[in-house]
Amino acid sequence: MASNATATIDPKEAAHFGAMAADWWDPNGSSAMLHKLNPVRLTYIRAAIDTHWPTNAQSFQPLAGKRALDVGCGAGLLTEPLARLGATVTGLDAAPENIAAAAAHAATQGLTIDYRATPVEDVTDGDYDLVTSMEVIEHVADPAAFIAALAAKLAPDGLMILSTPNRTPLSRIAMITIGESIGGIPKGTHDWGKFLTPEELTALLDAAGLDVIDSSGLTFSPATGFTLSANKAINYFLTARHRPA
Repeated sequence: MASNATATIDPKEAAHFGAMAADWWDPNGSSAMLHKLNPVRLTYIRAAIDTHWPTNAQSFQPLAGKRALDVGCGAGLLTEPLARLGATVTGLDAAPENIAAAAAHAATQGLTIDYRATPVEDVTDGDYDLVTSMEVIEHVADPAAFIAALAAKLAPDGLMILSTPNRTPLSRIAMITIGESIGGIPKGTHDWGKFLTPEELTALLDAAGLDVIDSSGLTFSPATGFTLSANKAINYFLTARHRPA
């Protein structure tokens, strides 16, 4: 793994998620919750892409000709769909085990994805049109530095899409009390004190020169599963772009 004095990777977090690498693609395994989340993530991302680049809105590959960077990619649950949407994709993860699992799975799908066990701070190959980082910022060592590093990789007309749990009493119950006991989330995955509110994350984006242009909540019910919602009490998405000069 590349070393960098300002790297935002938390080694304990990397080890935790690296231990999950072997069954990351098993929809009933330790990443079962992410499998359930992924369709809603993709719905939100596709809508954001179509709004930002409307000329491609009717295409099966709206990201054709564009570069995407998926930071904290795990074994590629989101990275692979971004490639299928036409992007030239780079996936980063702190755990080499996850990168190995991601590369192996992409090969079985006939997908060419540039996977790297590298901190985002060490990426030096230019700007990316789309930067995604889903359920990652709550695990990094320095959220402000992490957002600044993401912003530095975003092309001038690029789009950044983030998702993360909110820090509310309800999220503690949903994500930790229930989620890490009977909800399929591995114990020790979350530290509620590291969750960011939408206002806190917006402030970090603002400090990095980005404007939030869209947001949505993510809610769950036994009847409908995960759905997009105005309610951000448990989890939420933010879309940002560079502030106009």
